[in-house]
Amino acid sequence: MSKVLIIGAGGVGSVVTQKCASVPNVFSEIMLASRTVSKCEQIAQICREDWNTEIQTAALDADNVPETVALIKKFQPKLVINVALPYQDLPIMDACLETGVHYLDTANYEPIDEAKFEYSWQWAYQDRFKEKGIMALLGCGFDPGVTGVFTAYAAKHHFDEMHYLDIVDCNAGDHGKAFATNFNPEINIREITQEGKYWENGQWVTIPAMSIHKAIEYPNIGPRESYLLYHEELESLVKNFPTIKRARFWMTFGQEYLTHLRVLQNVGMTSIQPIVYEGKEIVPLQFLKAVLPEPAELGENYTGETSIGCQIKGIKDGEERTYYIYNNCPHQHAYKDVKAQSVSYTTGVPTMVGAMMMLTGQWMKAGVYNVEEFDPDPFLEQLSKHGLPWHELLYADLPHEY
Repeated sequence: MSKVLIIGAGGVGSVVTQKCASVPNVFSEIMLASRTVSKCEQIAQICREDWNTEIQTAALDADNVPETVALIKKFQPKLVINVALPYQDLPIMDACLETGVHYLDTANYEPIDEAKFEYSWQWAYQDRFKEKGIMALLGCGFDPGVTGVFTAYAAKHHFDEMHYLDIVDCNAGDHGKAFATNFNPEINIREITQEGKYWENGQWVTIPAMSIHKAIEYPNIGPRESYLLYHEELESLVKNFPTIKRARFWMTFGQEYLTHLRVLQNVGMTSIQPIVYEGKEIVPLQFLKAVLPEPAELGENYTGETSIGCQIKGIKDGEERTYYIYNNCPHQHAYKDVKAQSVSYTTGVPTMVGAMMMLTGQWMKAGVYNVEEFDPDPFLEQLSKHGLPWHELLYADLPHEY
């Protein structure tokens, strides 16, 4: 039994907190901290009513390392779960280093003034975390997160060499809004408006944003137009599985969403460059985030489901093999469990499971690691038990050119 400090009280933070509250034999005490403490108190009320669990709350500016250090010293957790903004990864890691506390996050660091994300900033902490005797687990949501565990499971059980990896992500849900993002709008829009990128033959290939797309068939959903994006787990997966010749990431978008996004881009609302408005400096994308629906509020009337998985081709026992491992999550299932929509749910449940792996010692060694560097079996066993069952298809007919 261990204390855990969760930083971030958005849609994912709510899921993580509730799922930790549901496993008191692992998470003995929980503190939820955010810049907006009223959000923490709302989640604490849900935990009290639905899970019969009392959690502590605190106001915290996670950009402020001394403030985070003081809160860690006061609460004395064994692990800090970071589900705040990616800009805050490094300050929170610094606070964990200073206090000797383990760290877990769901998205890699990116600077606030540049739409660029890569693991180099966090991998640079490897020696310091090792010397301190503490562990950092990076990218433990779904994608990144479960997709890395899926890939590790495929490598362990189904392939001698993996050659082609396509991560496919479909949200076939309907939230009834004209335009809304399923996770933090600022991060979501930054991610999809930058150039696409994929790994092929030992190098990165860069393409204009959303310029490559095709229909991909998703289980229980059917064909959906899917767009090639750059996603951070590609960077760690091609590093940790060097036999991969090509690695790509695909995500679905509806035409109405893309039309809204194109208009917002054309009028400058997706820009991250500050402008002066009525004597004050504002960032257009941050203003847009403020007027869009909160992702945490989309769950109640959300219909449909998500489907996320890994489609792999490689060699086993000298013969070619294809393999598809995936999870489908109905939005109604997520709402019934924790009053969330599936995008928050599919991120939050793996976060809790990763924390469980660390706190029970099944995934624990000093240093900085990605999820695919550990045994996938116990993680996937718990993932199914806690709401995200997964499925696999051997010799599947995959929609890619090899």
